[in-house]
Formats: sequence, structure tokens, C-alpha cells
Amino acid sequence: MIHRHIAVVDLGFGDAGKGTTVDRLCARARDEGRPVHAVVRFNGGAQAAHNVVTDDGRHHTFAQFGSGTFTPGTRTHLSRFMLVDPLALAAEAGHLRTLGVPDPFALLTVDRDALLTTPYHAAANRARELARGAARHGSCGMGVGETAAFALAHPALAPRAGDCGSPALLRRRLAAVRDVLSVEFGTPLGPDVDACVAAFLAFGRAVRVVDDAYTRELLRGGPVVFEGAQGVLLDEWHGFHPYTTWSTTTFANAETLAAEAGVGLYRLGVLRTYTTRHGAGPLPTEDAALAAALPDAHNGTGRWQGAFRVGHFDAVAHRYAVAACGGVDGVALTHLDVRRPELGVARAYARVEEGAAGTAPVVGPARDLAHAERMTGHMFAARPIVEPAPAPAAWPEFVAAELGAPVTLLSFGPRTGDKREERVLSSYYSPVT
Repeated sequence: MIHRHIAVVDLGFGDAGKGTTVDRLCARARDEGRPVHAVVRFNGGAQAAHNVVTDDGRHHTFAQFGSGTFTPGTRTHLSRFMLVDPLALAAEAGHLRTLGVPDPFALLTVDRDALLTTPYHAAANRARELARGAARHGSCGMGVGETAAFALAHPALAPRAGDCGSPALLRRRLAAVRDVLSVEFGTPLGPDVDACVAAFLAFGRAVRVVDDAYTRELLRGGPVVFEGAQGVLLDEWHGFHPYTTWSTTTFANAETLAAEAGVGLYRLGVLRTYTTRHGAGPLPTEDAALAAALPDAHNGTGRWQGAFRVGHFDAVAHRYAVAACGGVDGVALTHLDVRRPELGVARAYARVEEGAAGTAPVVGPARDLAHAERMTGHMFAARPIVEPAPAPAAWPEFVAAELGAPVTLLSFGPRTGDKREERVLSSYYSPVT
């Protein structure tokens, strides 16, 4: 099968540049006469923070709208795997209007089975993190994990996008979320239910709510870009538990949607030339001096996530991510404009838990959190061997050799035009045979 659509996934802990990569793919495809019909979001929720800077200087942090929105004609589809926050979505649409997108909601479709994140989930999320004290997991504090956990524990009570067309059902489910979580925490959580119902009904009127048949039709039409959220090293099953997200951050959900439509995917992994993460959890190559030398304009310390941490390029961890994904077809390499003498790379670890020299983390069986937790200890104990970084022109060859996949897109800055393709994009969008 020839690849038809592109799926974009972060091969680290997030923040590698998925948004700017998706923006470039959409802009370039339009220039080539093969416009991307839609960006399909396939995991996570409003906690995503995908920064896009256009060539004319507009900046937006995409959370739920697809990062190709600045390319005229590119729509956004929130699949059934998304956790949709109507209130955050309204705020995001408002900012997009100020940047020249006149009617963002007209560009949006939402699968009726997508879970809804409510103010009650967000309040519970923050209360739970505060209760952990020094053992915080580094949550974004937006209720995404609580949304997933509540739906698993109370599937019949969990509100979904399709409920926004049924006022009575919506009210029952929103009240149930508030009541169940308030009892759990022993205090009333969130706003008045009637106010929440009104806001969510307005969301239901503003967007087009669709079903799986729409998704299949969309994927069988013109090209789309699947935009992932967060990073593979935070995956709910393959990340380093418990410092993970309640979301499948590999290509799995995109592959499911593509298989249902009978189309193929080009799997594009995204990496920085140095490894970063927000908040608590293992980061074997972390270097405080490197962090001081590489401030990030769009990432800083957050109240709930904690500090933005920086380390040398960790080829061991990124190879683990590739294995957890079942492989990638290509890599987008960002931050090639960063050239610091302090910057290094780690191709191996000198010592790992129990003295197993040179051992890398190993992908475990599906849904085996005990194995994932053992790998967390493994990573905390790791001692990377840091070598000098490659010369600027040698980075693509180095990354391709370490990860076993060609580097197909290079980024030398935050703007759309700061990218360069190493392969012809139209080949990604070839018709299925």
C-alpha cells in the first residue's frame, strides 16, 4: 500500500515541534497544488500547546484546533479519540479570530463520541495534584486525565460531544460528573451546572457534530495530516509510569482511523536536536547549564507542569520511542538553528539499574504498567555517555543512523518558512494502490 496521509507524532516527552511541522506540511502541500483537506486530532485534549509562528509574524498556541489552520481551506476534525474541552475551545477560537481566522468554528467538525472535559474534571485534577505534594506527576491541571479516568470508571455517565444536542441528557451527565467528583473530594467542585449546560449547548450549536461515517469519508477524500499531542515517552502504556499522560501518544489511534477507512499512513516522528520535558519524571541527559543556555520563548515553568527541563539529545530514549511506535517512516528534526558548544548527544548509557552496563529501556507488553514502572526506575538510574554533538550539516545523517529512518524535514527556526524538506512531499500523498 502506498502512503496517503501523514501522521505526526513526537518521539520525546513533547514540545519537539509537532505544531510547526504540521503548519509547514499544510502550507507546502497547498503550494504544491495538493492542499490538505483537514488536520485530524487523534489523542489528548486541551492541554496540547503546539506553537506556530507564520512568516508574517502571527503566533498562536494550538491546543484543539489543528496546527494547519492558518493555511486557507484547511479544516480541523476532532476524532473520537480526542477529549474535547468546549470552554477552552471557545477561548482558542477567540484568539484565532484576532489573528485573521474569521470563523474558526466553521472549520471544525467533532466526532459525537469524543469525551468532553468539564470544569469539574479540571477542578478534580488540580485538587489531586495538590494532594500529591512533593510526589506530583507534573499534570497540566486541565482535567484531561480526570476526563479519561471518569469515563473508564463511569462510562454511562461520561458526557460526550453528541450530548450537546440533547439538553436533558447533557444536564444529567454534567450533574453526575460534578456530584461524583465532589463526593470523592469531600467538597463541591466547579461552577453551577446550569451555567455549564448553557455553555456546552452553545458549543453544540456552534460546531458540526458528526459520526464515524464522516471520518471515513474524510479520509477517503483528499489528503489529511494527523496531528498527535504530547510525546511517546509520556504514553499511557509505554511511557515511564506514573509520569505519563492518560492518552495513547503513539500512532495507534491514527492507524486505527486509517485502517477503518482503508487508507495508509506515512508515520513522521518529530525530534529536537536536544531533549526536553516539562515537570517531574526521568530525563537522563538533563543538564542545568544547558537549560540556562537554551531558554525557550514558548515554554517556561507552569504552575501545574513545573519547570521546562533541558537535556542533551538522548538517542537511547528516542530509539525506545521509535520501538514503542512500531517504527517510523521519517523524522522531522527541529531546532537545527541551535548551535551551542555545550550541546551533546548520548548514544548509550554507561550504567543502568542493577549495574547492567550499556542497557537501554525495553518496550514491554501492551498495557503492562508494572513493566513501565520498572523502566521508570531504569531511566532514573541511567548514566548517559555524552559526546559532542554532530556538526550542523551532519545532524540528519546522525539521527537517521541512530533511529533507522531518514530525516525528511528540517527546521531552522519557529516560522513556517524556516523549514526545508528533504523529500518531495507529494510522494507522501500518493493515491492508495
